[in-house]
Amino acid sequence: MPRGGVHHLDLVVSSLERSLPLYRELLRPLGYTREGEIVGERGERVVYLGGGRGAAVSLREALSAGAYDRYAVGLHHLAFAAPSRELVDDRLRWARAQGLEIENEPQEWPYSPGYYAGFFHDPDGIKLEIVHVPERSP
Repeated sequence: MPRGGVHHLDLVVSSLERSLPLYRELLRPLGYTREGEIVGERGERVVYLGGGRGAAVSLREALSAGAYDRYAVGLHHLAFAAPSRELVDDRLRWARAQGLEIENEPQEWPYSPGYYAGFFHDPDGIKLEIVHVPERSP
């Protein structure tokens, strides 16, 4: 893994039973094919879904009450890189088929040249993005 990169990101969900299968299906086509479990610092089950470059996303079930608010301190949204626009489109079709709330259909955004992304929400309201940004020549 490259030095200085993100190693993993832990997400807290209201139901691991509901969210784990969903995240597995969402991330598998994006290269997150490794899986492992640990016991968290409070005895909770933590499941890591790992990608090919060493980065992982983990899920753990909430141990305290409270609704997710992306405008409170914490995570606003999580963006997953896709190797093509077609895979962005595919993952948004998949999200729609799962009954997830679509915030924005896939389209080009003015963030950088060729930035193509779609946005949706997981069952807990966490905003997720699937994005393809073409590699730029030096």
